[in-house]
Amino acid sequence: MSNSNTFGVLFLVRSQKEKDGMMPIYARITVDSRRTIISVKKSIHRDDWNFGKGLAKPKSDELRRLNRNLEQIRSRLVECYHEMQINKQLVTPEAIKNKFLGIEDKEHSLLNLFDYHNEQMRNILEWGTMKNYFTTRAYFQLYINSVYHTQDLYLSQLNYKFVVGYEKFMKEYKPTEAKKKPCGQNTVMKHIERLRKVVNMAIKYEWLAKDPFMQFKPTFIRKSREYLTDGELMAIENKKLKIGRLQHARDMFVFSCYTGLAYIDAFNLTSDNLILGMDGGYWISTARKKTDQPVRIPLLPKAMNVIEKYKNDPVAQAKGKLLPAYSNQKMNAYLKEIADLCEIRKPLTTHIARHTFATTVTLSNGVPIETVSKLLGHSSIKTTQIYAKVIEKKISEDMQVLREKLDSPKVSKHKSGYKLKMSVNK
Repeated sequence: MSNSNTFGVLFLVRSQKEKDGMMPIYARITVDSRRTIISVKKSIHRDDWNFGKGLAKPKSDELRRLNRNLEQIRSRLVECYHEMQINKQLVTPEAIKNKFLGIEDKEHSLLNLFDYHNEQMRNILEWGTMKNYFTTRAYFQLYINSVYHTQDLYLSQLNYKFVVGYEKFMKEYKPTEAKKKPCGQNTVMKHIERLRKVVNMAIKYEWLAKDPFMQFKPTFIRKSREYLTDGELMAIENKKLKIGRLQHARDMFVFSCYTGLAYIDAFNLTSDNLILGMDGGYWISTARKKTDQPVRIPLLPKAMNVIEKYKNDPVAQAKGKLLPAYSNQKMNAYLKEIADLCEIRKPLTTHIARHTFATTVTLSNGVPIETVSKLLGHSSIKTTQIYAKVIEKKISEDMQVLREKLDSPKVSKHKSGYKLKMSVNK
């Protein structure tokens, strides 16, 4: 499964199958705490077996030959393990056993596929994303344990009925832990999305012939993005804060409100990301951590003020950062305090700053959606349109322009040739 498997081979005897003092010998293969056994087609008398070492007592030439034969079997099993690692195959005790026995095309199991995916993605995906895959795997194991009454499933057992059954299980499952809440519709869909990505890996490697998700359509509930209004943003900017950590957190939040940078992208900024743009002003030039999309943002005065304020900050300079920053967890905790002080009822988080930039700072002020999409580093304008749908102020302004056009007299030519003067009553 990966280059970090725990792997071992141990020889043992089965006393329950003892006959006339002779017991059959087996090789037990262990990979990451999972086990399987292979009969080595040899038997030994109880008195001749060293239970501690897992080998025959070398009391005679025959017993020494038996030990050499067992070591040859051990070497071949180790060789099978290394071959599978080199070829990046799914490594399980059953897979090693099948390879040893010459059964090369044995089916893969879904939980082992999950583990293989997670190991391959460990150094590619962010830890926060990886945690979600571990959670999805845990829920999936609960599903097959509860519904199928088994520890694992072969990939060939996956079908559309299985997928909708998993959806139903997730919607109805009630965690026993007091702190955990049942999964909402969108959370269930996210778990199914992650399961689908893992299954797609099996299809890509030709371990699965048919896509069980082919007929499945995820149904997400569209939710409005929380953002600050002009008044709320101004209240935070103008609030007199006596505690240094809250002042610092407020400044970092305001910086993101006027740049649209996600927390991790603002946190990673260095002086190298600050460049002179074509307009002669300062720009931020970076790439989004989440998508690796390049982003170039002309700095608005309020964002530039924050940079100026912290340009000689010793903490930022020591870490080689453009701005000093707390951890995301601490930032969100401090922002909650700031929201309480400013009497803002919205759940103030670092990501609301990005939403505020998209809505209140840019789209509401007439910045074209195509420009906003570029500033946010979106790979598709459809993502940006989510913000455009929630701006009631902009809708109201656009409708007012339309009212003024409709209220003004228009002269048009009737198809009969007469001139018709039209107006719309209020």
